[in-house]
Order: sequence, then C-alpha cells, then structure tokens
Amino acid sequence: MSSTRFFTNTAENTLLNKFAGVFAHNPDIERFDALVGYLRSSGYFALIPHLHKVPLVRILVGIDVDALLARSHSKGLLHLGDTDKTLAEVTKALQRDIEKAPYRKEIEDGIRQFVEDVSSKRVQIRAHPTKRLHAKIYIFFPKGFCEHKPGAVITGSSNLTAAGLGTEEAQRNYEFNVLLHDFTDVKFASEEFESLWKESFEVLPETVRGVVRHSYLRADITPFELYIKFLLEYFGPAIEYDPNAESDLPKGIKNLSYQSDAVTEGWLKLEKHRGFFLADVVGLGKTIVAARIAKKFYYHNGFPNHRSRILIIVPPAMKENWKAALELFGIDDAARVLPNGSLHKIKPAEAERYDLIIVDEAHKFRNDTAGGYDLLQKLCKTRTRYRLTNGEFSEKRVILVSATPLNNRPGDIRNLVLLFQDGKDSTVIGNLQHFFAQRIKEYDSARKMVDPAEAQAAISRIYELIREQVVAPLTVRRTRTDLIADKRYKADLEAQGISFPRVEKPRPIYYQLDEALDQLYETTIQLLSDSAAGGLTYNRYRAIAFLSNPKLKEKYERADFIAQQLAWIMKTLLVKRIDSSFVAFTNSLRRFRDATHAMVSMFEKGNIYIAPNLSVSDYILENREVELIAAIEQARETDPTITVATPQDFRPEFHEGLLHDAEILDDLVQRWEAVKHDPKLDEFLARLKPQLLTPETNETGKLVIFSEARDTTTYLAEQLDAGGFGPVLIVDSHNRKAVMPVVRANFDANAPHDAERKDDYRILISTEVLAEGVNLHRAHVVVNYDTPWNSTRLMQRIGRVNRIGTTAQKIYIYNFYPTSQVNSDIELERKAKLKLFAFHTALGEDSGIYSPDEDPESFGLFEKDLEEQRDERLAFLSFLRDFKDAHPDEFRRIRAIPMRARCGRLDAAKSGSSLAFVRNDRRDAFYRVSEPALEEIGFVETARAFRAEVAEKPAPLPDSHHDQVRGAVADFREKLEADAVRERAVDHTLGPNEQKAIRLLAAARAMPHVSAAEKALLHSAQNAIKLAKFQDLPRKLNALQKAVANPKTGTSRVTTAAYLDRLLAIVRSYPLEVEEPEADERDPAIEFSGFEPRIILSESFTTTASLSSSHLAH
Repeated sequence: MSSTRFFTNTAENTLLNKFAGVFAHNPDIERFDALVGYLRSSGYFALIPHLHKVPLVRILVGIDVDALLARSHSKGLLHLGDTDKTLAEVTKALQRDIEKAPYRKEIEDGIRQFVEDVSSKRVQIRAHPTKRLHAKIYIFFPKGFCEHKPGAVITGSSNLTAAGLGTEEAQRNYEFNVLLHDFTDVKFASEEFESLWKESFEVLPETVRGVVRHSYLRADITPFELYIKFLLEYFGPAIEYDPNAESDLPKGIKNLSYQSDAVTEGWLKLEKHRGFFLADVVGLGKTIVAARIAKKFYYHNGFPNHRSRILIIVPPAMKENWKAALELFGIDDAARVLPNGSLHKIKPAEAERYDLIIVDEAHKFRNDTAGGYDLLQKLCKTRTRYRLTNGEFSEKRVILVSATPLNNRPGDIRNLVLLFQDGKDSTVIGNLQHFFAQRIKEYDSARKMVDPAEAQAAISRIYELIREQVVAPLTVRRTRTDLIADKRYKADLEAQGISFPRVEKPRPIYYQLDEALDQLYETTIQLLSDSAAGGLTYNRYRAIAFLSNPKLKEKYERADFIAQQLAWIMKTLLVKRIDSSFVAFTNSLRRFRDATHAMVSMFEKGNIYIAPNLSVSDYILENREVELIAAIEQARETDPTITVATPQDFRPEFHEGLLHDAEILDDLVQRWEAVKHDPKLDEFLARLKPQLLTPETNETGKLVIFSEARDTTTYLAEQLDAGGFGPVLIVDSHNRKAVMPVVRANFDANAPHDAERKDDYRILISTEVLAEGVNLHRAHVVVNYDTPWNSTRLMQRIGRVNRIGTTAQKIYIYNFYPTSQVNSDIELERKAKLKLFAFHTALGEDSGIYSPDEDPESFGLFEKDLEEQRDERLAFLSFLRDFKDAHPDEFRRIRAIPMRARCGRLDAAKSGSSLAFVRNDRRDAFYRVSEPALEEIGFVETARAFRAEVAEKPAPLPDSHHDQVRGAVADFREKLEADAVRERAVDHTLGPNEQKAIRLLAAARAMPHVSAAEKALLHSAQNAIKLAKFQDLPRKLNALQKAVANPKTGTSRVTTAAYLDRLLAIVRSYPLEVEEPEADERDPAIEFSGFEPRIILSESFTTTASLSSSHLAH
C-alpha cells in the first residue's frame, strides 16, 4: 500500500509529530512561518522543544473580516481595514484562547514562554486587516533554500492549539492536513506568505504582554481580592442594593429595603430554578413580597403580547387576605385565589392557562402520598400556553411560601422541591432523587441510635448537608435577627419608624393534679397508648384490616396501612384532647365509646356496614337501621368503598378487640364524668388579672389564647364570660369567615385608625384557624392552652402578634403543663417533664410531629430563648455591599478580574489542599480538594475558607494546584454526565418501584393494537419516571398491576384491553410532553455543551512564604 502525504491527527499521525519529524531531519531551518486564522498561544508549549533553535518565527494572523464588516455596516460605516478594530479582534482571540486552554501547568508555561519570545522579537506577529485568512499554512524555510534543499510546507485545517496539534488523544480535533516537500509548492506558499506579510501590520509585543498580564495567569491577585471576586461571582445581580427600585408601590405599602432585596433575589431564583421557597419568618410580610414578585412577573413574562395568569393556592383562612393583597397591587384580574382543598377543580386544560403558581403554607403539601400533593405536582408541571421565541412552551414558575422549609423530614423537603424541580434533572444537584435517598437512609439510621447526643449530632449533619446543597440555593429568607444585624436594613426600618419587639422566653404555667386525678391521668395515658399492655386496640377504626374474606378485602388498596393510620389518628386525637382540657377529652372519649358500641351492635345483629362516607354510627345509635340500609343501597351504585359484611367475614380477634375496647371505654367515661374539679382552668383564671392582663405585662390589655380543640375553646369562652372577663371573641372553623371583620377591627394593628378599628373585645380564643396568615398584633401576650406540639406551630402562633406594625416592646408567651402535686419548684418541673415525655411515647414515632430540634426545650419548658438564627449568606452579602460602597474603584477593578483567577495562600494547617469554584449553565459547585480526598461543600463553608484580610500577600501556587483543580472539574463533569445520560436498558440508579413501572410501560408498548400515539404517550411516561418528574406515577402504575393480578396464578383478572385502558387512563392524567420516540436502534448521544464546567476561581494553600520576583513579573 502506497504511503500518503495526508494526515488527520489520528493515532501517531498528528500535526505535532509531523513538526517533530521535519525539524529532526532539517536541523538548519532558519525561519518558521505560520499563517493561521486566529492567534493561539495555548499550543505553544508543545512547540518549544522544536522551535528553540529556530532564529525567527513569523506568525501571520487572519481575522473574521465578515464579522467586522457586519458590525460596520450595522452602524452605517465602511470597513476599510481599520487597524484598531483588527487589533482588537486579534486581542480578543488571544484572550479567548487563554481562557479556554486546558488547565495545565505546561500549557501556562508555554504561554509565558511565548510572551518572552515575542518580547525578544524571535517571534514576530502580524495581523492582516482586510482578508479572512481561513487556511492554515506552516512553512519550514531552511538555510540555503533552493530546489535541492526545499524545506517543507504543511497546509490544511489544524490550528496552533493543543487540540489542533494533537497533543492529547482525548482532546484531539479531527483534522485534514497535507505535508508537501516539492520545491515549487514551498516556494509558492512562501511567496504568498510574503505578500500577505507585507500587507499586514505588526502586533506589538506590548499587546501580547498586556493580554497575558490581564489574564488569569497574572500572579499578583491577593487572597482578599480573590475573596471579593468569589462573593461577586456568587451573588451576581443580587449585589446591587437599590431601595428605590420599585417606585409604583401601592399607597399604604412601605418600601422596605429587605423586602426589595427579597423581590430581587426571588426573581433571580425564579428564572434560574423555575421556583423557590419564600421563607421569611412569620410577620415579615411574605404575602407582600410574593405579590410584588407576581406583579413583576406579570409585566416581564411576555407582556403585553402575552397576559400571564397567576394561581395562588392558600389555606381557606387566608383567602381574603390574598384577594386584598392582589387587589392592592392591581393584579387581581390576572390572578385566581384557590383554597388548597380545591385543587381537583382545576382541569388539565385550565392548568395550561397559569404561568405562575404561588402556594402559601406550602409545607401542608409535604406528604407525597396524599392526593393533594399529586394534584399540585401535576399542576405545577403542566406546561403553559406561552410560546417562547425559540418555539418552545414556557415552563411554569412556582413560589412556595413557607416560613419553615427545613422543619420537615428529609423526604418532606424532597417532596416540596420536586414541585418545581425534576428528581433527576435538577438545577441544584443533578440527581436529587439519589441525594435524598441517601439522606433519608442516614436519617432513619440516626433515629435508631441509642445515644441521644450521637443521634442529634448525626441528624444535624444531615440537615446541614440538605440546607447547603439544596435548600439554601432555592430559598429567600430573612429573620428579624438579619434585619437588626444588617446596618442597611436596620437604618431603613428605623427611618420608617418600624421596630420589632423582643420575644421573651416562654413561661410555663403548671397546673397540679391531686393524687386521685394524677393516678387517673397516668392510667388513662397508659390505656390510650399501650395496646400490648392491655390498652385500647382501636379496632373500631381497623375493620378492613381484619377482613378474612379476600373478595371483600381486595376492594381496599393498602387496607392494613389505612387501618393502622385511622387507629393512630384516633389515638393521637385522644392524647391531645386530654392535654387540651378534661371537657374536650371526656367529649371525645364518649364519641369513641358510642362508635365502638355501634360496631358491637352491628355484630350482634349480623350485618356490619363499612361505609367511610356515611355516618354509620349515628344511624345505629339512633336506631335508624332502615334508613341506613336505604342510604347504603342508594350509595352503593356510585361508592365502591361501601361493604356490607357478616361476622363470618372477619377474623375472630376483631370482635374480641371491640368488646375489650368497649369495656375500657365504659369505665374511662364513667370515671372522667365523675371528675368535677378542673385544676387547669382554676390556674388559668387565677393568673388572668395578676399576670396575663396586668398593665405591667400586658400594655395593650389584649390577650390571645390558642387551643387545638373546639370543645376547649367553647368551654373556655363560657367560663371566662361566667367569671366576668367577657365579652370573649371565639373563633373556629365554623364561624371564622363571619367573624373575621370583627377580628381585624379589634386585633389587627394594620387596620386604619378610623371606624374600622374597635375595642369591643380584649380576649380572643381561637383554634388553629387563626394560627397562620392573620394579623393579631394589637395583642402581645399569647397563651397556649394546649401544649404547642412542635416548634413550627409555636412559631406560627407567636407570629400572629410578632409582626410589622407591632407597637409593644416585648412579646410574652405562656404554655400550660400538667404536673403532680409537689412541694418544690424543682420537683414541679421534673414531674412536668415526665408527663411531657409520656406524651412523646404515647404519640409515637409515626406521628411525624417531631423534627430534629423538637426536644422538650423547644416547648419552652426549660426557658429556652426563641431566637431566630441569622442567615450567614446575608452577612457575606452585606459585607460585599459595604466594601462596594466604601471602595467603589477597588470594587470595579476586582470585578474585572478574569475567570480562572487564583492565588496561593500561606496556611500550614491547610497546606496541600485547594478550593475550587466551578460552574456550568445550570448550577455552581464548590470543592475542597486535598490528597487524596475530594468533596463538594456548601457556599458558606467555602466563603469562610476564602475569607482573607486586606494585607495578606499571595503565595506561589504549589505543584499540586493544577491537578487538584482539574480533579474538581472532572468530578463535577462526571456528576453532570451521570445525571444526564439515560441508559436504554434498565437504569440501575432507579429504585425497584420505578424499574417495575418502566417495565410495565415497556410491556404495554409491545402489546398488539397499541396505536403509534399511545406508544408515544407510554414512552413519554417512561421518560417522566426516569427523570423522577412525578412522585405518584410509578406508584399508581404498580398499584394497578397489583390490583389486576391474581395472587394465586399470577395472571390478570381483567382482559388485556381493560388493563390497557386503565393504564392509559393513569398515564393521561399526568401532564406529559409527548414526542414521537426515535427508533430503538438509535444510539442515544448526549449533547453536553450547556453542561461543560467552567473554572471560576481557585485557591491553593502552601507553606512557601513568598512569590519570587520573576513569578510576580509574569
């Protein structure tokens, strides 16, 4: 086979090897001429061994004349070889080359050598101003050039870059070049080069030196400058502090700087992440901030050609507040306020109309197994009708308003994030599903630890990781501590006459039980909570779990789980009621006793009615069986949950448990009905005048009392009226809407000082209906008549009185606790603590009410300060703003420092390690690298490590620097690619339920008579599961397969057509974006252009104290 003169940079046939061969066999080359499209220096390192003996190197640079012509014509100018513009193009090309060069020391050394060679004139550079020199020509001109000593010429596509030269196999370009030795070819190329060289102008050495001096290769960047640059890059547009950014605020709305900042920050997160948590603490005006963002969104989302629609999902109690806020901001016509229990009213076609979803009290949707969550997730992930300029439909934007996004279990936090992010296609961590699966596993393990201190430390580490890597990038949050610590916010609030009261330590009120009542109390708690020790079985609410007839039981999906949950709900209700009031507890106990006897009566009569949607017990207890049977027969046609069973359809232990419970309940009701003394009420009434209503404590004379139980609030109101403390305003779910105007007039400090503000009531008693989203801040004393069972609820209640506009200097919180009759305060507290832990045990781990910080101290039992933590991010932002104001010139100079900036630092403790800030189009990542460890860390930890004093000098970069930074980039790239690539076979990063669901869909696609459109729909469902887009989709598919499968034979109990119809109905209920799938034979190539990591800046620690003068010169 004859050899060819062509080569393509494959195998050993690289441009660099050709250069090496020519120089090796022609040692007397006296000039090397290169004609290139752009000036490149990143490949120079590879040429140094071959060019060091060549006396003269000439490089002629072409430019993109077409681009210059286009810019000139757009300004009405004629481009006639403008030297300045040409030089600018050359300079930009050199800058880009340096910025994008592989991050290797030898390449940087080569660039520095290139500068030295240009400075010494051994390398000369010229640029041609009028021709686009696209071809690349390399001429090797030997001493005594003639037809007998022709030298060589290479021409083709390769540029003088590392990729063009083929220095590294992984980064080689495919090129097409030819090597010519014919004298006439070399002579022709040389003459053409000379002609062009004469038409060009010189690129002065100072130009090249200037480019390198202002690149990341400069060695004079100090640790402090790098710290400022780090903060600049992280905060971006949020740095700009403009309290007058919005001049069109409605009349009566103060332009508070912290709210303006929240609007700016929220807007940026909305654009970058498709959604965010608005988590300012209660009382700081989250509704106002959300309304301001909604208005900004309306006028920036395609207006006026597209008129955005906004959907606000709220607890019913807050509907009127939101309507008023939207009307105030003039966007009420573009918005709809929907109670959070009415999501089923939004049909798929209507879901497309909404561009922005705001969910107030979003933590109510933290359970992904609840029907409401599935409806909300579908709504949030239905595309909009707004078509972007690229032809695609805009994705919805979502604002989750919740003061407590972290006061949930890891799985709950994941569920909230997945309302606007996809589990495997996230803008914060590529594979959120995997991240949270690890955290949930760690959390479950930590909860099983024997040592409480060890468990608490482990759980704290888990939450810190979740906070830093997921929650913080998605959250806008200010606390009162932040507003006081930030001098701008503080000065702004003071200037506008706004101050926040101090929340005093919660104060316990102990009510003592006499010996007989204490014994009854302890016995009751034991019977309510410990079925294994002879306590209640709650079988009345577990009927479906005891069905022995398989035909009846299969009607109820997850029968055992549902039965267990119903029993737990009843147990929880009774435990909370005994803490609330003896009246509420006795009433609840009676109702449970009557319901149990009704079930026993049905057993005795031979027919047991299971009808979740009918009040069966009421019919039975009122001897209305005939009416019940008629109602059941009528409802059976539409209600599949109705079952009429016989005693033989149940396991024997069901009836035994009913009789056991009936006996216990009869006894408990009798004993509690005999209790006529109420020590809790007595203690409360005794404290009213001397403590709770005294002007020394209560300067406004208004008191707010909370209880979860309506029976308790009614009872308290009656007793207060009877005791001469009336009139008392009582609010619960039954009358809330009717009395809200009265509540506002008497307890809302924001009500106008005219006929709307009244003093008809000084005491307000409410259930939880007023614990969220309502202003009660004319009062500043709160009594929790029930134990506030978690810190979230406690802070929500306090937030009703601790709001903007509160005039009192202090907030007082009082909590009630039962205790035994004792003779000392220390023993009083100890006994109260024992009872509190008895409640913990009775409610059990399944309750989900105890987040990691909810030890008894959170309830105020040990005088714990209710202090809000400061967001350390805000402290860094405040520092950066202060620096900008104090040193505007320095700020601008540091802002201009290029990407990849780095420096060395002297630190013996950290010596041998590096920090790296890398980024792609979707997210930022921060790394700490030390041999051999490499870990991704959070912003706050990184900022602390970068923090430096102004006077600190830079140190030389250690030898390990480049390898460590490249290691961070490689890790980031691996994570991105692992998250992006979808394997065509089963994705082993998927859980078993997801894999099973995908196999079911694949099997359905292969069924006969499935249309092309249906196959495309099923394919889209598979992709949605791979992306973890919808939490409930794989569950529903697997539940369908289980429901139709015969457990004995494994075959289906329904026809293939019926199964397929039901499966397609499930799939169609989700807002899937259906595209025709590619042929199965297609190799799924993934485009990573938008995912490519970029080095923003880095820092390495060393023990070498100073930089050499030559190093600084570079």
